[in-house]
Amino acid sequence: MLTDRRVDITSARFKADPFPFYESLRREHPVCSVALPNGTSAWLISRYDDVVAALKDPRLVKNRRNVPGSKKGGIAWTPKMFEPLTHNMLDSDPPDHTRLRTLVHKAFTPRVVERMHERIEAVANELLDAMTPNQRVDLIERYALPIPTTIIAELIGVPVNDRHRFHRWSSAIVSITLSAWSTVRAIPPLRAFLRYIRSQVDARRRKPQDDFLSALVAVEESGERLSTDELVAMVFLLLIAGHETTVNLIGNSMLTLLQYPHQMAQLRDAPAGVETAVEELLRYAGPLDMATERFAREDITLGDVTIPRDAVVYAVLASANRDERQFNEPNTLDLARQPNRHVAFGHGIHFCLGAPLARLEGQIAIRMLLQRTEGLRLAARDDAIRWRKGLVLRGVTGLAVSFDRRL
Repeated sequence: MLTDRRVDITSARFKADPFPFYESLRREHPVCSVALPNGTSAWLISRYDDVVAALKDPRLVKNRRNVPGSKKGGIAWTPKMFEPLTHNMLDSDPPDHTRLRTLVHKAFTPRVVERMHERIEAVANELLDAMTPNQRVDLIERYALPIPTTIIAELIGVPVNDRHRFHRWSSAIVSITLSAWSTVRAIPPLRAFLRYIRSQVDARRRKPQDDFLSALVAVEESGERLSTDELVAMVFLLLIAGHETTVNLIGNSMLTLLQYPHQMAQLRDAPAGVETAVEELLRYAGPLDMATERFAREDITLGDVTIPRDAVVYAVLASANRDERQFNEPNTLDLARQPNRHVAFGHGIHFCLGAPLARLEGQIAIRMLLQRTEGLRLAARDDAIRWRKGLVLRGVTGLAVSFDRRL
């Protein structure tokens, strides 16, 4: 049965607490059609088992060009000059996806992630040293945002003197929503960003450096290399996927801990449990509401509902992570929860390649913040906390805190 619920799932009000709606979907309409603000419709899949199956289903493709007979584009208008950005690993299907992921995986090794450990700690320490006790601090602006933006800039190899421009462009790019006007406003910074990344690619080809971009330029598999457009698209993907999601991971996690001070105190006293705690925080208040869009290659029947060919489909990760069929007491925060087979980073061939780095940044940021501050608390009422508008991502615009003493 097609159910068109007139709920704006992109609104800030909805993002503040989407879980009752998702619970009702799982119970009554586990496969449901909803209207999006741009006038299109999309299908939501909300139960854990269905979400896992959908993320592995080859009938749900990432590139709409692979839907037979489809003459539609993506879900948002894209200026022609930026179309190369759509040819990235996240928005491709096998065999293109297999080739791209194989090449990128050869450059984005566990060693690359592990050697960032000390640098992440150093950045966190610098940011904490700059905070003043007994003063209101925006934890997003002063901590959750600078950590991943600095790390990604350094990982890519952006020179120190260019970081301010890089951060300005990245802020404009991640603010893009479903609306055409939002995309139009982002055209100047997008154009500048593309021009800059192309210049960096050219520079690495002439003179390789010890950075991830140089590794991407050099990587080869069976005679295959990444083209310039693919390199630019990959840097763009790193910016979006590796920047915004980690900001939300740190911000959402700290908001949750501050709302549960007893559990936060337990984690502060037993910092060795931070890895398990971060997995539960990813499940309970993850940085993504849903996986990015997929398109039905053919009619797909789930239960008694048929999703029509060429429909836009979203697997709702936040709903799957609260599914009572999979998790005991899913609405309860349990920092020691095990096992914890959450899907915060997706599943299947599109499982987040940057998950190890995001986990590491989250673990270090949370552990150091708790260990280096005393009396950490919210400096605003819960109803004063504002959530970002959007479809896929879920995060707060700011998080006002204060603390008594820096340790």
